[in-house]
Amino acid sequence: MSLAKDLETTADLPKDVIFPPSDLYSNEPPWETHLHLLQILLLLNCLNWWWRDRQDYFATGNLTIYYSPDQRKSEDFRGPDFFVVLGTDPKPRKSWVVWEENGKYPNLIIEILSDSTAATDRGLKKQIYQEIFRTPDYFWFDPDRLEFAGFHLVDGQYQPIEPNSQGLLWSHQLQLYLGIHSGKLRYFTSEGQLVLSPEEEVQQLAQKSERLAAKLRELNIVPDTI
Repeated sequence: MSLAKDLETTADLPKDVIFPPSDLYSNEPPWETHLHLLQILLLLNCLNWWWRDRQDYFATGNLTIYYSPDQRKSEDFRGPDFFVVLGTDPKPRKSWVVWEENGKYPNLIIEILSDSTAATDRGLKKQIYQEIFRTPDYFWFDPDRLEFAGFHLVDGQYQPIEPNSQGLLWSHQLQLYLGIHSGKLRYFTSEGQLVLSPEEEVQQLAQKSERLAAKLRELNIVPDTI
């Protein structure tokens, strides 16, 4: 049975029905635009590469979070565009079910704004992430207008994160900055250096190798003979 059909069926059941633990699938619609897809993949690939030696986090995009206090999959669910949970098993999941994850909610959430979602991302979702999820770091980014904002939870309320001199916003949870680079939302180290993707790092190494080979040729040294 499809999830949509399953939701229709469970909506008619008595409210005192408690569902047993189950392997719930994500209930999220497809990516809104190609820009959204590329942006989320970039965030995911760069973080996984930067943290490639870590086994204590789960990062994903466009995945449903089920958080019903009554453990019902037919109510109380949201799907952030990108989120990270720290201190957990990195195993793949079809959805994030809070009551099956020791009550854990995301440590960081990023929403990618669009004309159809911006109002909800700035309003209702921000309120849910603040008051129910208690997610410490929340950011949003508009890939078309390059609008970027971040918030950190202080005494139960989201406070805007002030940019540094480079215009970067610090994520306490990731211990990385976030900022716009070439029209994309990217991570930066505490020193302000761009966190590269695996492909970018390979390209950078290749360019360094080419420059070294060119320098050796200037000195009448054939690189392949070294």
